[in-house]
Amino acid sequence: MDALENPTPKSKKKVWRYLLVLVVLGLAVNVLLPRIGNLQNAMSLVESMTWWAVLLAILAQVSCYLGYGYTLASIMAINNKTLSIVKGALIALASASIGLVAGGWVGASATTFGFMRKNGADRSTATMAGILPSILLNGVIESVAIVGIIVLFAMKKLAQTTLLEYIIFLVILAVFSFSGLIALYFPKAAFNVANWFLWYWARLKRRPYDPEKTYDLVTNFISTWKALGKGRWKKPLLGAALYISFDMLCLYFFFVAAGYQVNPGVLFAGYGIPYLIAKIAFLFPGGIGVIEASMAAIFTSLGVPGEVSAVVIIGYRLASFWMPMILGFPASGLLSRMAKKEELSASV
Repeated sequence: MDALENPTPKSKKKVWRYLLVLVVLGLAVNVLLPRIGNLQNAMSLVESMTWWAVLLAILAQVSCYLGYGYTLASIMAINNKTLSIVKGALIALASASIGLVAGGWVGASATTFGFMRKNGADRSTATMAGILPSILLNGVIESVAIVGIIVLFAMKKLAQTTLLEYIIFLVILAVFSFSGLIALYFPKAAFNVANWFLWYWARLKRRPYDPEKTYDLVTNFISTWKALGKGRWKKPLLGAALYISFDMLCLYFFFVAAGYQVNPGVLFAGYGIPYLIAKIAFLFPGGIGVIEASMAAIFTSLGVPGEVSAVVIIGYRLASFWMPMILGFPASGLLSRMAKKEELSASV
């Protein structure tokens, strides 16, 4: 009874995290609902959806995580270690879910690091597995966003001020994603920056901070980047490109299911730019609200009917975000059980 009446600080934090997700989800729904001109038409559209296309959208989303798993397996192979693509996909799924409720991309990277270590990766490889995929994904998203911006500009749907904002977003994301490469040439400066950031992060979270771990992190990062030479970066990049390609395909199949023929240029614009904005607005977990609102605004401005736009976006986000988030927690438990079984079999 006492435990229920007086929850621990940790349980309070979990409650607040889940409340944040629910509140932002509510905001996302409220953003989309006003764009549905006729709710009855939208319901009729849902009822008449081509369900084989919905199934293909879900299969495309499964392929996304297999692409991510390929990236992790490729990173593991750099040091002559093996990791199955399926297990890599499970690690990606679990890390994304845990990161959503525990520290964002930092929590997701730490979770990936932990699971990779349990699967035989050394600290250097595990560090790169936690950091490199997000860098590569950011690079692919930037490429898609650039195509989308060009499409909007060509269709005269882009004001000069908005174009300038998007260019600034592209620069910020590029600097944020690839600034780590500076560490290869200025390791001391990289350590000082990482030390400053992680010290304030630990202070914000009210956790102890060990600069020795930061030094090891920077050292591992530099050594692993050097290991990516001689074209070894190509396979991890291919996995990231597959992830984004299948995610876009998932969105496309929802348009097919809704019976709407979407222009490829419109698809690039409606996918790339919202994810670019979501990367900048990192305070929103998983881009909740930001992606939905941005997609709805862009698709509607490019002539997609409001009912179609809302139904497609809701379906896509259910398949690409909410379903994987829910499945990520049992995936985490499955990975932990698999690791324990492997430890027991190794000790026998």
